Amino acid sequence: METDSPHPDPYVPERNEPLVAGVSNKIGSVLVVGSGISGMQAALDLADGGYYVYLLDSEPAIGGLMSKLDKTFPTNDCAMCVMSPKLVDCGRHLNIELVTYADVKNIDGVPGNYNVEIVRKAKSVDEEKCTGCGDCVTGCPSRYVVRPPAEGALYEPETTADERDFIDRLLREEEDVEGNLLSVLQDVSEYSRYLPEHVLKYLSDKTGIPLARMISVATFYDAFSLEPRGEHTISVCMGTACHVKGSGLLQSRLEDILQIQSGETTADGKFTLQTVRCIGCCALAPAVRIDEETFGFVMVRGLEKILNRF
Repeated sequence: METDSPHPDPYVPERNEPLVAGVSNKIGSVLVVGSGISGMQAALDLADGGYYVYLLDSEPAIGGLMSKLDKTFPTNDCAMCVMSPKLVDCGRHLNIELVTYADVKNIDGVPGNYNVEIVRKAKSVDEEKCTGCGDCVTGCPSRYVVRPPAEGALYEPETTADERDFIDRLLREEEDVEGNLLSVLQDVSEYSRYLPEHVLKYLSDKTGIPLARMISVATFYDAFSLEPRGEHTISVCMGTACHVKGSGLLQSRLEDILQIQSGETTADGKFTLQTVRCIGCCALAPAVRIDEETFGFVMVRGLEKILNRF
């Protein structure tokens, strides 16, 4: 693998040496692509076995999707409690080199001797000097709206009078908007059925909280949407229990009835269809939730009757 690592491979063949899949010309290092829970465990097992491991991920940090979870199915174990030891071990292991914020561009060679071309994305932090102090996060320009003011104002949000009245009343009720940003966004989402950009701009202008930070929070949680949603949101559970019980058939039938795909909204603005990982009703599998009402043991032939209630 082509890398700027200070650690040389145990054996690197000459450029003109024929690449024959034999013991004599095998490279003593391994590339693990993806640093989720499986990638980290694979890297640790290989590193403990004596291989030098390059653990690559396209994100700025390792951990994968599991780092965004609270609990894990079916034991309800804390996700970070499971992951944290592996995160620390990967970062400290002498036989593991982290290659984050990078993508694999090309692979050639033969088993035991591959050349891997990696493209690293631009970073503004020197990893060799980073101590995790967090000062870069505080002063990061991307947390602020980089938009030149037209007439001295940061921007001119195109909000209606009703929207401004709602935001102003909401801010008067919240003593610590920055600390309660999540609940504020929930109220805005409930009011507008999504998070309109112009409303977020007005909220940012009134509170001083960077728009980029609001969007970062909004895009992290599936409960929020930056696109208009329907009057009613249909959530089809795709957790293990519901999937085994046939929730995929329910989703297909709903797509046929509503003439939309998952993540889309009907033309009349009545329904938005989405899939979720789990709604915590495994005993009622397969389950469907419409707004705040949950329906258990749902059968395909009963979907239209449920929809007629809304």
